[in-house]
Amino acid sequence: MAMAEAHVRTHRFDWSRYLRLAAFLGPAALYAILFIIVPYTNLLAYSFWKTDNYVTLREFSLQNFARIFESATYLSVIGNSLLVAAIVTTCSVLFGYALAFYVAFFAGPRRQILYFLIVIPLWTSFLLRAFIWRIILGREGVINSGLAWLGVADEPIALLLFNRFSVCVALTYVFIPFVAIPVYTALEKIPRETLEASLDLGAAPTFTLWRVILPLSLPGVIAGAIFTFCLSFGDFVAPALLGGPSGIMISSIIINQFGAAFDWPFGSALAIVVVAVIGVAVALARWAERRYE
Repeated sequence: MAMAEAHVRTHRFDWSRYLRLAAFLGPAALYAILFIIVPYTNLLAYSFWKTDNYVTLREFSLQNFARIFESATYLSVIGNSLLVAAIVTTCSVLFGYALAFYVAFFAGPRRQILYFLIVIPLWTSFLLRAFIWRIILGREGVINSGLAWLGVADEPIALLLFNRFSVCVALTYVFIPFVAIPVYTALEKIPRETLEASLDLGAAPTFTLWRVILPLSLPGVIAGAIFTFCLSFGDFVAPALLGGPSGIMISSIIINQFGAAFDWPFGSALAIVVVAVIGVAVALARWAERRYE
């Protein structure tokens, strides 16, 4: 009898623990199911269907993926998107690291103010920040007007806008805070005694930067780089506002397939390719982080 009562008490305790765990994880699981698992599953299913005269046929087919990898046009657009993402990521890491390094080690009492100024652009609309560069780089923008006023250029420089250059400039400006913030956090965690010990042992400042500061801040660099690469690879605002023939990216093609072309299966296949590329990038970043650790 006593053993039965103990078993009942244990059974009830286990149920209450599971209920508390379900109540704690329930909202997160519901969010993941409704906004991640279901949409991506639906997208994957659409990518294997066909379209006939703007009508989606639920018949299994690989023609959408074959159309992507057999077309030089789509492969060129994907390659251009990768190139833009790589350029933006490289420039954002360089400028973001330099900015975070200055704020962490040289700003002094102005550190909090400068950090606040880094965060402020994230409060404004992404569309507004991209559109500003259309005004700056335009034929009558700030740069061309300044060059004309200085007498450097007799006519506006058209190469500043509606090309890959303008897309990279705008995206680099937008994503610098995404690198600077995690790098600054990593730099703040470095014990200052470690840096003093390196200098006391006779290491030059450049050697200390290369062998002490950079390795210890590498997790922040990896986090910022992967955020920047993934977001810039799939961005569609900057190419729509600033991209010309050389600035077309895969996101613009996907939007066109879901909109004007009304070819949802092919647009879904393109989106799956984008997700796969981003997944590979995240996996490589995780591998690099584990190897560093």
